[in-house]
Amino acid sequence: MTVRTAGTGAAVELTIGGMTCASCAARIEKKLNRMKGVTATVNYATEKARVSYGGTVTVPDLIATVEATGYTAREPAPPADTAPEPDELRSLRHRLITSVVLAVPVVAMAMIPALQFEYWQWLSLTLAAPVVTYAAWPFHRAALTNARHGAATMDTLISVGTSAAFLWSLWALFLGTAGTPGMTHPFELTIARSDGAGNIYLEAAAGVTAFILAGRYFEARAKRKAGAALRALLELGAKDVTVLPADGPERTVPVAELAVGDRFLVRPGEKIATDGTVVEGSSAVDASMLTGESVPVEVAVGDAVTGATVNVGGRLVVAATRVGSDTQLARMARLVEEAQNGKAAAQRLADRISAVFVPVVIALALGTLGFWIGNGAGVTAAFTAAVAVLIIACPCALGLATPTALLVGTGRGAQLGILIKGPEVLESTRRVDTVLLDKTGTVTTGRMTLLGVHPTAGTDEAEVLRLAGALEHASEHPVARAVADGAREKLGGLPATEDFANVPGLGVQGVVDGHAVLVGRDRLLQEWSLDLPDDLVRARDRAVGAGRTTVLVAWDGEARAVLEIADAVKDTSPEAVRRLRALGLRPVLLTGDNEAVARSVAREVGIAPEDVIAEVLPQDKVDVVKRLQAEGRSVAMVGDGVNDAAALAQADLGLAMGTGTDAAIEAGDLTLVRGDLRAAADAIRLARRTLGTIRSNLFWAFAYNVGALPLAAAGLLNPMIAGAAMAFSSVFVVGNSLRLRAFRTG
Repeated sequence: MTVRTAGTGAAVELTIGGMTCASCAARIEKKLNRMKGVTATVNYATEKARVSYGGTVTVPDLIATVEATGYTAREPAPPADTAPEPDELRSLRHRLITSVVLAVPVVAMAMIPALQFEYWQWLSLTLAAPVVTYAAWPFHRAALTNARHGAATMDTLISVGTSAAFLWSLWALFLGTAGTPGMTHPFELTIARSDGAGNIYLEAAAGVTAFILAGRYFEARAKRKAGAALRALLELGAKDVTVLPADGPERTVPVAELAVGDRFLVRPGEKIATDGTVVEGSSAVDASMLTGESVPVEVAVGDAVTGATVNVGGRLVVAATRVGSDTQLARMARLVEEAQNGKAAAQRLADRISAVFVPVVIALALGTLGFWIGNGAGVTAAFTAAVAVLIIACPCALGLATPTALLVGTGRGAQLGILIKGPEVLESTRRVDTVLLDKTGTVTTGRMTLLGVHPTAGTDEAEVLRLAGALEHASEHPVARAVADGAREKLGGLPATEDFANVPGLGVQGVVDGHAVLVGRDRLLQEWSLDLPDDLVRARDRAVGAGRTTVLVAWDGEARAVLEIADAVKDTSPEAVRRLRALGLRPVLLTGDNEAVARSVAREVGIAPEDVIAEVLPQDKVDVVKRLQAEGRSVAMVGDGVNDAAALAQADLGLAMGTGTDAAIEAGDLTLVRGDLRAAADAIRLARRTLGTIRSNLFWAFAYNVGALPLAAAGLLNPMIAGAAMAFSSVFVVGNSLRLRAFRTG
């Protein structure tokens, strides 16, 4: 049970069952918020309700309200007592396979007269019955729930249409003339009034069920991953920690056993177990995954460190200051969850249309029945016309509109390295007008790179690289690795180093080819009483002004060169920014790095100085997104780090670099597999094109219904013409969707 105090009240997280779409979540949320003293948010994706309550309201009262709305609710059980839940995805998969296997021959026999043997209609009934009852049961159940609360969604339209088609087919087979041996559906272009006794619509009932189950199955697969961002975040932390008790030897325990005040050991290369303060040692800590800062942070006694960051230098002893749910990592997980809750309020387009279309169709069917009875046409003819109205409204093309466009669009996207999570994602792409770009790993490479060598007059650049690279090769520091890698790239092999020593917080020293070499900060050279020539001072100041990290190189008692180190801009980033502008988007650079570095990168890629937001913490990134949204902007966020996960979830459209962390990828709506920022522009173009295709599919699907309804109401609907028209609308929708295969990048 996850109940906690919240001011004068309490809060609980409930697990909700029975939701089939976002409108279900909205209905539950509305009912809960009507209770006195209750504030609730319901997340369709994670199937959770976060409820704050007070006064006389109890948790059983909240559960009762949800159940009265037609859904189930329960408190999450403790982990040890959690029983396996029914696998919704497995159930959907079984229903989908059943419907496809059985519906294909039913549709084939109905549409191809050559397959209509003497008793074909009875075989169709045998095959269609399990599809309309077992496979379509989720739609019927949801329609009943909606009806009890006076609501209509896509489920209502599917249930009413398929049920009407199936029940009328039963009547025609058993009480009409459709069961006569040798009955066929002849292809006639004429439209003649008929009593409907020889017409069956089993292919419509079975086909629609199969098509729409396919869409639901793929949606459920995407929805199942919604909680993975939170799991990925929490799994980033260390699992075990070496504790240093005051009265005994060191011991390794699970991180969950750490308490505030405990002292623990962090060796080079290990993750820091929890938030704390350094009490012994000094080192460099790589915090880029959490803070976005590309340069490792030097820490010493008294400095604060954050859990899940990596110790890349010396040995540290840390005193824990925050543990468990109080750590920065846990707070970031809560930020992601809250952002997802707010985002789940968007309803699907088909549901919004169905909410109006379904009541209109039902009213028209009842009006048709009353009109024909009132005009003395007889109950049979009147009922035939009324049922024809319901059958022609059965959403065959509507069922194909979204899944086919999404299938083709996502398939083409996958070929281009763009993964789209679901149809609800696409609705955000058309409205987006601002795109926030994380710097480290998104606009830049995400790793320190040697960008420049500035030797003194008379000093050979190759010699600088050879000596500095050899010495830095013996160090584990990220800046040292950048120097060593840059030297190897230009020179190939490097000589060996003797008498290597690390000077904590300052740099390294050693002997290379008989030269006493120093590589490090200004202070390292000052300790050896070495002065910088004027040309090196100018080179250093220019590099610092551009936001670069500088490393000084000296040997044999003289300062010889300044090395420029920075997180290099990706070659493709300037072009990517131009493409984003061409789509009508305003690019904004958002980073945890310092102002000078951020402005330097912005200049390189073509982002205006006023569109640079630097030195922001993870929670600040979320606040920036919220602030822009409050100003009326629709915000896309492109990022790759843990520090971006909450902002990706909060943004109207989250684009995660596939080369980034699992937490970022799971929190995003679109994943850019290539790690190339140009793919962000391609992804938005593809998503907009796919959404446009879905919208045009829906328009023609409903246009077909609207155009055919008057014929059905007039009793002039020939079954073969109806079948051909329905088939044509489906073929049109599929063909329209297949045009997405021609999408090109650039």
